[in-house]
Amino acid sequence: MKSFLYNMDYVNSQSKQNLFNVVSLFAGGGGSSTGYRLAGGNVLAINEFIESAQETYQQNYPDTHIFKQDIRELTGKIILDKLQIKKGELDILDGSPPCASFSIAGAKEKLWGEVKKYSDTEQRTDDLFFEFARILNEIQPKVFVCENVAGLVSGVSSKLLGNQQYNIFGEEENTIYHTLTKCGYSVRFKVLNAKNYGVPQNRDRTIFIGVRNDIKNVITFPKVFPEIVTIEEALNDVEYIEMKRKAFGESTPRRADKNSVCFTITADGLGATRRYKVIRTNKEENKLSIDELKILSSFPTDYKLTGSYSKQWERIGRAVPPLMMKEIAEHIYKTILNK
Repeated sequence: MKSFLYNMDYVNSQSKQNLFNVVSLFAGGGGSSTGYRLAGGNVLAINEFIESAQETYQQNYPDTHIFKQDIRELTGKIILDKLQIKKGELDILDGSPPCASFSIAGAKEKLWGEVKKYSDTEQRTDDLFFEFARILNEIQPKVFVCENVAGLVSGVSSKLLGNQQYNIFGEEENTIYHTLTKCGYSVRFKVLNAKNYGVPQNRDRTIFIGVRNDIKNVITFPKVFPEIVTIEEALNDVEYIEMKRKAFGESTPRRADKNSVCFTITADGLGATRRYKVIRTNKEENKLSIDELKILSSFPTDYKLTGSYSKQWERIGRAVPPLMMKEIAEHIYKTILNK
């Protein structure tokens, strides 16, 4: 299966279909937004607090309004008034609350509830799901999509997540799942892997889909592709990718076979030069280029990334792969919004 390479002209042409409208919270550098546009959606506005992410987003989508304040200072009324739409009219509210506190790679039990470094800022991040829910309740879109790391469903994080059968096992009033349903939505979540949707990268994400209770629909998730896109098909001059991961205090190299997908690309751009290398067919060994990173994460080939190499890497590493979000958005449109 060949890698699907595309550019920003294609993204913009698809978005002009205007099949549905979206507001995206915690939008980052535009990964999920690009996916919605590829699916024919119109992104009306976003919220993003990190300045370097705002810069990247504006470079690619200069006409999209950015609410630049901290999510804690943003309200549904501010969003609705700016867009001149009424409560209940928005098609999709999207959000990717920062996930450091839920990451499998991180120490989930440590520093819970405390302020810690996140990108260019220092802030608490384990409460941001509830800020998303607050705005969801104030806007009441037809559908919401929320994305987070796979680690949310395991370990101590799962206690905060709650259970999809909470009505059977008893109320879990302070959990994420319970809070989302109490906003007036039927909610399902599932861990999806980007490699199953045309992305040449192994990347698990927990995807929440919620449908407002007055819209009677069964929530389902997009079917996986019959084939994956391999590293060789995405980057045809590469034999394998070597990644150095810390295990028990040691730096251990791992190799991604050219006939498989790339390992998960994390946001740690500072360690990228040391930890990620490619060996090409001519035996040249060097670090992954930003252009290669874009392809391995399914971004447009001419997508603009701002700042240093590590900042550009971070924007990609934190993003939802656009082709993955495209499949989710198309599925929601076909099974819910178009009905």
